[in-house]
Amino acid sequence: GLDVASYRERVRAMFYHAYEHYLESAFPYDELRPLTCDGQDTWGSFSLTLIDALDTLLILGNVSEFQRVVNVLQEGVDFDIDVNASVFETNIRVVGGLLSAHLLSRKAGVEVEAGWPCSGPLLRMAEEAARKLLPAFQTPTGMPYGTVNLLHGVNPGETPVTCTAGIGTFIVEFATLSHLTGDPVFEDVARKALKALWKNRSDIGLVGNHIDVITAKWVAQDAGIGAGVDSYFEYLVKGAILLQDKELMSMFLEYNKAIKNYTKFDDWYLWVQMYKGTVSMPVFQSLEAYWPGLQSLIGDVDNAMRTFLNYYTVWKQFGGLPEFYNIPQGYTVDKREGYPLRPELIESAMYLYRATRDPTLLELGRDAVESIEKISKVDCGFATIKDLRDHRLDNRMESFFLAETIKYLYLLFDPDNFIHNDGSDFDVVVTPFGECVLSAGGYIFNTEAHPIDPAALHCCRKRKEEQWEVEDLMREFYSRKKTKKFTLKRAPDRGEGENAKDPEDVSSEKAGEKRNSKKSSHSLLSCPSQSFNSKLAVLGQVFLDNT
Repeated sequence: GLDVASYRERVRAMFYHAYEHYLESAFPYDELRPLTCDGQDTWGSFSLTLIDALDTLLILGNVSEFQRVVNVLQEGVDFDIDVNASVFETNIRVVGGLLSAHLLSRKAGVEVEAGWPCSGPLLRMAEEAARKLLPAFQTPTGMPYGTVNLLHGVNPGETPVTCTAGIGTFIVEFATLSHLTGDPVFEDVARKALKALWKNRSDIGLVGNHIDVITAKWVAQDAGIGAGVDSYFEYLVKGAILLQDKELMSMFLEYNKAIKNYTKFDDWYLWVQMYKGTVSMPVFQSLEAYWPGLQSLIGDVDNAMRTFLNYYTVWKQFGGLPEFYNIPQGYTVDKREGYPLRPELIESAMYLYRATRDPTLLELGRDAVESIEKISKVDCGFATIKDLRDHRLDNRMESFFLAETIKYLYLLFDPDNFIHNDGSDFDVVVTPFGECVLSAGGYIFNTEAHPIDPAALHCCRKRKEEQWEVEDLMREFYSRKKTKKFTLKRAPDRGEGENAKDPEDVSSEKAGEKRNSKKSSHSLLSCPSQSFNSKLAVLGQVFLDNT
């Protein structure tokens, strides 16, 4: 068999070759330009590669560099900038990267705040970045614009045409934010956008590629599983798992039937007209290679393997996946011969290897390592492959190379990584809301390979400010009645020992700080005009003052 340990070490070396050159030649720009050994801003101006690579550092076991980068980002990244940013890319790379790093920071030995994981500097940064995206969602349909100015909101004259993925790829990050911060607005807008796409599917159950977010008219009516649509389907499944949400899963399963009926031929997926179901493009796109991994997540492993093996034959033909591949002709499509070191096929291999332990999957990993090293490695990093036929390179190293491609390769070759935890091992963390279990596994990767610990969503009861205020009021109320019998405890008793101090003291200053912070959402309880009676009616629970 294949020497897994030696490939793991080669992947680690690839990471550092790219990462060190980014730091040396490109930081604080977004991305490294590996042919000229300098940097450029691409998606904004926030040292994107650093944010995107942060959790990869921990997966490779580098806690000291993780801690250093956390400090660098806290000092140096500012979202109050006059930059037009992609709503989609900023969400998956910046918000996703910061949330994942926030949730992993305790594991990485960072000194976390008393209120963690319900508070912390990286969480505040993620929330700040996400708030900058909210103006994009203010449309008649609830479907967001594709671009937003981080300072001014949506530019006047902004195009209302957004791709399907740019509308349906928010629920993982935004629901996580809402659950951690207690502000429901993020999850609400993400859900509304998902539902709007669902409502606008065609009679045969398909969605197109681009839609007008003002009128809800489909502008590009090609239906398929690849570019422009891909992560919408992915987030229905991952959102369903993360939130244990049957509605999201049933939407996906309906789409899955339509996709099988209309777009699947011999374990390939084609593009079809969304209303008629007629084939519009018989091409395979490299972005579609995520699909077998997604099928494995819903337990459809046999179909996933068959499709994966088709895609692997294309890889073997070129030493990489061309962006487009003409299925009937068995060759690349003109102007689409490149391979920007994308992760999707490796991502599917990682999932399928966990499900099947089939050694063929490790062979794809080996081929990817050999191919990327042979074709794209340069003195200053790794360069996008412009043409798989003659191996010409482009002066670009996308941040997803370190966020996703390297991470999935490493995880494929590292079966004992903490990310693969099966639940036999976990941490118990004391939060202001009681004890909570973390790091038990079951991580959900966002579409930029940033792992979210699903258990963290249960650590912070949803409406933080109300929670604190009600308990303060209740305490005031009960102390006036001079009875101790009903004292509300913030957490179950912890018995003896270090953590047995009264739960009231856990981070009480933090509570005060949170309540008085300017940013906090307007709590239901903060209206001074309300009488004390109605102040105690919160979320349907009424506490009467019978004194």
